[in-house]
Amino acid sequence: MARILGIGGVFFKAKDTSALVAWYRDVLGLDMASWGGVFLPSGPMAAQPGAGAVFSPFSANTTYFEPSKKEFMINFVVDDLDGVLDRCRKHGVEAKVMPDESNGRFAHIMDPDGTRIELWQPKAPDAVEA
Repeated sequence: MARILGIGGVFFKAKDTSALVAWYRDVLGLDMASWGGVFLPSGPMAAQPGAGAVFSPFSANTTYFEPSKKEFMINFVVDDLDGVLDRCRKHGVEAKVMPDESNGRFAHIMDPDGTRIELWQPKAPDAVEA
């Protein structure tokens, strides 16, 4: 059966690619390669209970991405939200920590180009409320 297996990547334009690559490396700890991106193998995310890729169109008038003016946001799965937020704070990046939800913990930050970044620490499926 022909079917979609997952999200293969996120590709976008940047005002200053070098500065943005450095920001994602320093603030989020992404191991950026010399070609300007990072390959995130599926194994670590697959090993994180409750994690998975989400594809979800939002209404054109949603305010969920604000204060970003972009028509998209990026969601990263993390294994230690508090640790990632500590690294963000060390680099002067403020986060909006959301109330815990049944599928995990979330926080929002903005990258230097004004893209909203959602950090998600999923809960294991057996810990998710029905």
